[in-house]
Amino acid sequence: MSEWALKRFWKSATAQETPDGFAVLLDGRPVKTPAKATLTVPTLAMGEAIAAEWDAQEALVNPINMPFTRSANAAIDKVAIQHAEVAQMLADYGDADLLCYRADAPEELIARQREIWDPALDWAADALGARLETRTGVIHAPQNAESLSTLSRRVHALDHFRLAAFHDLVSLSGSLVLGFAAAENWRDPDTLWNMSRLDDLWQEEQWGRDDEAHDMAEIKRAAFVHAKAFFDCC
Repeated sequence: MSEWALKRFWKSATAQETPDGFAVLLDGRPVKTPAKATLTVPTLAMGEAIAAEWDAQEALVNPINMPFTRSANAAIDKVAIQHAEVAQMLADYGDADLLCYRADAPEELIARQREIWDPALDWAADALGARLETRTGVIHAPQNAESLSTLSRRVHALDHFRLAAFHDLVSLSGSLVLGFAAAENWRDPDTLWNMSRLDDLWQEEQWGRDDEAHDMAEIKRAAFVHAKAFFDCC
């Protein structure tokens, strides 16, 4: 992405309404995605968030500090042209959802999984109309086809900006249910992220924290929280 190597040349970044949405402008010139499409987003809130990232750049453009820009680029350059494939990949998580695969020991872990994960599955049954069943162990067992179809329709109905955010919510957590729970505001993002890490947190309690693994988890947590913020901006 050669554009990222450019030095800052603009004085101000703004979001401006256009017939197609809201374009991000640098001194009146439209920002382009890595694939050279005009960076046009669906809402003013998203446009202003992206413009603020460009305004915050100093000598060099640093994409690491520009999560809204990166997510919008992904939505336009990747998800929009592969919508069906991305949606189906995410829908497939429902047949092997993290929340459905339970430990067979020790009893304390079994009880914690039941206490923390069962309410999410109950919520999905009520709010999404799809009941996913639990299994003991890691061997795959197919879920009810009607439930999977219901969830799949919901995923495919997302527009490409929401789907880009939803991709991260699901893939980072390993759970289609938690992805929907974040999108539908069932719980706050940090709570849902900790739910996805139940097994890891249990291991930390038993054996102590691995600092490297913890640091990596924090990076993923921040990405999960950002994905929720991006989804909300849609």
